[in-house]
Amino acid sequence: VEIVESGGGLVQPGGSLRLSCAASGFTFSRFDMSWYRQAPGKEREVVDTILYTSSMTNYVDSVKGRFTVSRDNAKKTLSLQIRSLKPEDTAVYYCHAHSSYYGLEYWGKGTLVTVSS
Repeated sequence: VEIVESGGGLVQPGGSLRLSCAASGFTFSRFDMSWYRQAPGKEREVVDTILYTSSMTNYVDSVKGRFTVSRDNAKKTLSLQIRSLKPEDTAVYYCHAHSSYYGLEYWGKGTLVTVSS
């Protein structure tokens, strides 16, 4: 199993980024996928979840209207489009896979997003 995030970097406030997560080694289409983030000195929090059916997404209030999650089951990828970035969005962003059916979960190693002028 491998989950690899990419797309992080340094961006100015108000800018945009697109994070990607490439998965392999498991049945991606049967897993719920989430983006988590962990800011310096804070606990990891979920920011977005898209179910394996792609029929629902959940948003944390602070990112509503700015973060958009999507998945491509054929390519086994998860994406997070982030707009209007704020300094408080600075964090390591992690890709997470979870299946209640299989009783399994997997984590990527994260990609760092730094929002600063």
